[in-house]
Parts: sequence; structure tokens; C-alpha cells
Amino acid sequence: MLGKDDFLPPEGARNLNPVVLAFVGDAVYSLYVREKLVRGTDFKTGMLQKLASDKVSAHGQSGLSEKLLPLFTEEEADIFRRGRNAKKTTRSKHASVGEYNRSTGFEAVLGYLYLTGQYERIDFLLKD
Repeated sequence: MLGKDDFLPPEGARNLNPVVLAFVGDAVYSLYVREKLVRGTDFKTGMLQKLASDKVSAHGQSGLSEKLLPLFTEEEADIFRRGRNAKKTTRSKHASVGEYNRSTGFEAVLGYLYLTGQYERIDFLLKD
């Protein structure tokens, strides 16, 4: 995790390409889901991987982003839109274009929050 001296100022993070923010946000969400599964279950790694894959998939993230969108601040909503609408060089094999775009927007928001040190906000958005 980043230390408090390593955070980007909000304007610096906003200036990053939204796909770069999504790159970081993908890792943040994956770790969050895996940690929650390990702390809350006693499953073996094969089952943990299946459960994590279901949540971390573009389909799962798209569904979650639909629920979270009303909770986003104006700034988070703007970052979500930028991530959703960003030109991407890859495509999802198992999700629709819309699901993939929404998941990229969701990941961009998490990447932004992480890089700016807003860990409590991440916890608030991702709590069940």
C-alpha cells in the first residue's frame, strides 16, 4: 500500500489516462475481494479462485457499478464516465461491450481513490 507521502494529489490522478487508473483499480478490487473471501470463509484455493473470478469479472463489476453509481460523488462519476468511454486496446471474451466499458469505469474510480489515498472511501463503496 502507498504511504501517506506517496499519494498523488487529486489533480495529478485526474490527469492520468483513465485506462491507467483502471489498471490500478483492477488490482485494488481483486485484492479487496480476495482478502474478504479469505477472512470470511474456510474454502480451499480452487473455490476461492472461482468465487473471486465471479466478482472480479467484467460482468460482476458492471453489476456492482450500476448499484454504486448513485453513491458516487460528482468527481467519481466524472472519472467513471471517462473510464467507461475511454478507448481500450483489449476486449473481454466473456462480457458484452457495455459490461466491459462499465467495469473499466468502475476500476478507474477505484484506481483514482487508491492513488489519492482515499482508502476509507473505497471501504465505504465496497462494503456489503
